[in-house]
Amino acid sequence: MRRLLERMIGLVPVLLGVSVIVFLMMALTPGDPVEIMLGDSRSSPEQEAALRHDMGLDRPIGERFVVFIGNAVRGEFGLSFFHRRPVIDVIAERLPATIELTLVALILALLVAIPLGVLAAVRKNTWLDRLATVGSLLGVSMPGFWVGILLILLFSVKLGWLPVSGRIGYSAEVPSITGLLLIDTLLLGRLDSFWQALRHIALPAITLSLPMAAVLMRVTRSSMLEVLRTDYVLFAEAKGLSRRRVIGLHALKNALIPTVTVAALETGSLLGGNMIVETVFGWPGLGRLVVEAIFSRNYPLVQAAVLLYAVTYVLLNFIADLLYTVLNPRVRL
Repeated sequence: MRRLLERMIGLVPVLLGVSVIVFLMMALTPGDPVEIMLGDSRSSPEQEAALRHDMGLDRPIGERFVVFIGNAVRGEFGLSFFHRRPVIDVIAERLPATIELTLVALILALLVAIPLGVLAAVRKNTWLDRLATVGSLLGVSMPGFWVGILLILLFSVKLGWLPVSGRIGYSAEVPSITGLLLIDTLLLGRLDSFWQALRHIALPAITLSLPMAAVLMRVTRSSMLEVLRTDYVLFAEAKGLSRRRVIGLHALKNALIPTVTVAALETGSLLGGNMIVETVFGWPGLGRLVVEAIFSRNYPLVQAAVLLYAVTYVLLNFIADLLYTVLNPRVRL
């Protein structure tokens, strides 16, 4: 517990540093939110000054930063410039869509990467190993927006199997329970709506999971090859244990330790790097909201979202450290 508390206390300087960087980057970004909001309207200087005062942009940058930190500690980030609603409420509306997309992409990546990585290691230098290696290189090399467009052209435009954008069809909408449509439709017993939601999430989830699956497959393969050469694996085989039991019970558990690290980092990347994918597929999630907020210089919304991404990264790394102690009791915090 003492080490656990020490690690949690050590997270505070990281989050404070991220807060400073995010605030300064947005404050120094060219562009005036007041001018963007007013557009080409013929507003008087008094109206511009009143709007600037209402947004708090007439205060010195140091005072604005102190207010920002104080609000962040209390879990408040003020009002969105353009929505004129609390930032927390705006983010809460879009966050479930991003969480659902991230979870589906993570599950797809793990289901593909771990078995392929293990098979490639067990059958080293075979056609399966070479095929998995080439596939992982392609998955890492291809940019997400390009893969997304190709998938849309093939499965939506040419074949007409899957929808282009959105989370669910208008005729299949269901009341929100958890905010995750795949779960809500099952809880309500709406299998037709579940199928609609699954069809809508298929293409963006596949696009988002490809780079992660490629990285995890390479890491799992490398770690598995190293573990298979250890003495305890050779001893287990010498005792007469079956190859499947040796791999599944003895080797895989220790080989997953590096995979857990990379999976935690990649999951954070999914949350923070899904902006392009959500924009390509018109997915109404947090990533697309942040892109819109950046173009409109919606400072409070961008600052809160980026801080949320940072907290997610930190927590995922912390959870990965805890999982180390489960996979290998010799590892301590």
